[in-house]
Amino acid sequence: MEGEDPKGNPSTASSHSLPPQAEAVSPADEDDCITTRRNSEETATHTNSMGQPSQDHQSEGVPAKTAATDNNQSQSATTMDNQAQQQPTESLSNTKLCGYLLKQGGPLKSWKWRWFTYEEKKSQLFYYRTAQDVTSLGRIELCSATFGYPLHGEQGTFHIQTPERTFVLKADNQEAMMYWLQQLQLKRLQHREQLTGESTRHCTDHQRPEGQGELPTRPGTERREVNMVYDWFDRPTSILKFNVFLLISICARLDGLNSLFTSHPAPGSTLSSSSSPSPIQELVWLLHKALEAAQLEKRTCTEFLAAECEQERLELLRHRERQAADLQGRLEELKAEAEGLRASLAQRDAHVAELQENITLMMAKNHSKQEVILKLSEQVAACMADPRRTMSTTNGLEALTFHQLQEDTENLKDDIEAYKIQNKFLNSEIYQLTKLWRNSSEQEKSLMVKCAYLEARNCQIESRYLGVLRKLQESNALEPGQREAVRNLIEDALKGDLNDVLELNPVREHDEYGFKIIPDYEVEDMKLLAKIQALEIRSHNLLRQEAGVRPLLDRWAQYMGGRPADDLCPSPELKFLLRCGVPREYRPRVWRWVVRARTRSLRERHPDRYEQSLTSPHQASRQIQLDLHRTLTTNQRFSSPSSPTLQQLQRILLAFSWQNPTIGYCQGLNRLAAIVLLVLESEEDAFWCLVAVVETIMPQDYYTKTLIASQVDQRVLKDFMAEKMPRLTAHFEEHSVDVSLITFSWFLVVFVESLPSDILLRVWDAFLYEGTKVIFRYALALFKYKEEDILNIHDNVEIYQYLRFFTKTISDGRKLTNIAFSDMNPFPMKLLKNRRALHLERLQGELRELEAQQREFVTESAERKDKDLDTILVSEDDEDL
Repeated sequence: MEGEDPKGNPSTASSHSLPPQAEAVSPADEDDCITTRRNSEETATHTNSMGQPSQDHQSEGVPAKTAATDNNQSQSATTMDNQAQQQPTESLSNTKLCGYLLKQGGPLKSWKWRWFTYEEKKSQLFYYRTAQDVTSLGRIELCSATFGYPLHGEQGTFHIQTPERTFVLKADNQEAMMYWLQQLQLKRLQHREQLTGESTRHCTDHQRPEGQGELPTRPGTERREVNMVYDWFDRPTSILKFNVFLLISICARLDGLNSLFTSHPAPGSTLSSSSSPSPIQELVWLLHKALEAAQLEKRTCTEFLAAECEQERLELLRHRERQAADLQGRLEELKAEAEGLRASLAQRDAHVAELQENITLMMAKNHSKQEVILKLSEQVAACMADPRRTMSTTNGLEALTFHQLQEDTENLKDDIEAYKIQNKFLNSEIYQLTKLWRNSSEQEKSLMVKCAYLEARNCQIESRYLGVLRKLQESNALEPGQREAVRNLIEDALKGDLNDVLELNPVREHDEYGFKIIPDYEVEDMKLLAKIQALEIRSHNLLRQEAGVRPLLDRWAQYMGGRPADDLCPSPELKFLLRCGVPREYRPRVWRWVVRARTRSLRERHPDRYEQSLTSPHQASRQIQLDLHRTLTTNQRFSSPSSPTLQQLQRILLAFSWQNPTIGYCQGLNRLAAIVLLVLESEEDAFWCLVAVVETIMPQDYYTKTLIASQVDQRVLKDFMAEKMPRLTAHFEEHSVDVSLITFSWFLVVFVESLPSDILLRVWDAFLYEGTKVIFRYALALFKYKEEDILNIHDNVEIYQYLRFFTKTISDGRKLTNIAFSDMNPFPMKLLKNRRALHLERLQGELRELEAQQREFVTESAERKDKDLDTILVSEDDEDL
């Protein structure tokens, strides 16, 4: 059996002698091919082409101890080599070629050990991870492959080039590589002879050349790398019977001589440069080129002779002519490129020469400047050594003048010291003043906080006072005189204004987005309630200014600091901050990022969708125009009919009608578009935000004609209310209150015009990021917030009246947020999806039944006309006739 150790050296396992570094086995041993690992590295002493010994390797299993041992090993290796050359090749035909080789592969071009074995039936070289593996990693087709090795590559490296790819392999040394190449050529030749039916009469010509050893590389700076190609074919002519390995051996020996002469020149001689090679180098180069030409001619002739008919030969000749024409064209291109490179090189040389001249001039200038500096340094040193003599000799000043200058210098020094002392005193004064100012600022800040707290407490007490008056007004147990006194107290309270007293922050009527801070009530009896709510809002604003707003603003500033506009990424921290609310200065940026994340794929497919949608009117334009003046009527920016914000809103709704023809326009979209336009202040951004809400966040069919998804959410909300607030649900059922009449608009427009503006925008911050689950959380939180007040009402009409406006009386947004995201837990999204799917199926079944009943009613109505009455009327007419 032929094997090879992991270093690429074959190990002997046959009865007859083989060349070193290889082994062969009979076909009977093919299934039991096991690699014999050597206990020590195989080294052998070889001689170079000049007969000098080289201690690169040692013989197998014997350590290198003395020179005598090395010589014995060299002689034994030579004896084995000669025996292998004398062995008849008929015995080699019954052996199997296998062994370990290094194979280069992977993206990093790394070397890995692989077990290679030759398959004689198909002339293929299979490779495995180890010798014991059954499944191969790949195979190499040798029928149409060429073999070669680089002269200046790593020792033992050779190539097997197939039409599909090139395999780079590596043996332990040059001798093992040459043996592998010889055996692969021999095996392929035998395979071809078996196919063509020819006799194997050239076996003795393919023995290993005597003296074949490591092929040295040529020294010098010459950059030629010639691939020695081995391609044995059986030619019928005498020209093709050239012994290729003999030519390779000659080239190797000439390379050895060349390296020897170059590394050991004669005394008094010098090594030649790469521009003037030696005659031996020229001879080696010419022989390599001749070998390449012979191999190319051999391949061409083999392909020509292998053709079956004249047509194939003619096509082959035409193909060669086309190749020759292509090569000629490529040669011309390379010549032109070479000319261009020469011109570029000439320009670069001229530029380098110019730069060298500039360097020379700069060095001359630098030298002259250094000389001037040295002279000035000498003069300064002389002046410092004898200033009197220098002053008198250079400037001609008298000694008296020099003494005066010295006195002036001393006076100036005294002035400097005085100024320093004065500066220290002033610095101490400034430090004391700064300390006093800082203490005063801290005291002022503490007084402001205390004043704000007291003002908030005053507002709370006043609101409680007004609440007591309201309860007394509604009470029926008071006498007429007491009622009159309560009414007078209420009138006096309503006459007062929040801005009558000196306050830290005057009460504004509208916030930054144009919403009214204190809502207006159409009913006259609700004015007292409006005053109570205004006081509560004032107190909450004063208290949360120090407690909640400023720390939250600091956290947002820390989170957004240094981040690009599109660099936000989903995270638990961002989710928590969005639930707490986004400050006004960061809200447009955060909303744009959320909208881009939800509509990225659609915007990439249609980047100009908004501009394209404004080119033509839509059939929904009339309905859009009618709903414009009903949009956010209490907001400053939508209150005027000529407001430019209304025109922007109209264009956004029209563009969405073209974007989503299934929906077109639905009442409620105007409020969604209005709220995002107030925040983003850009038509296109508001358009894409509306697309994100309707098409990606809300469920499908939420805004279609049937509103089936909206009805499903109302049923899901009732289920959650029954679980989270059973007492309130029972109270509603007792008084026949259907909460969907109130909550349907909450879900359809996401609480727009139902909540105060600051709480509404906080809801939208979380809604855009988390989705529709936020609507359910806040809807349940609103009922939980006012649960006790609702339970105290026991009249159906009063409950409906209270539910109409109670959301606008909520002033503590932090409390509402805590209820929504803490008290309503757990609230898994999976449960919400399951409830939606269940109620959707039920609702669709009910709709199908309703449609069937409608069709049945229409059919019965058409068939059940009162024909008797028609008959009577007709008969009466006949009687009249």
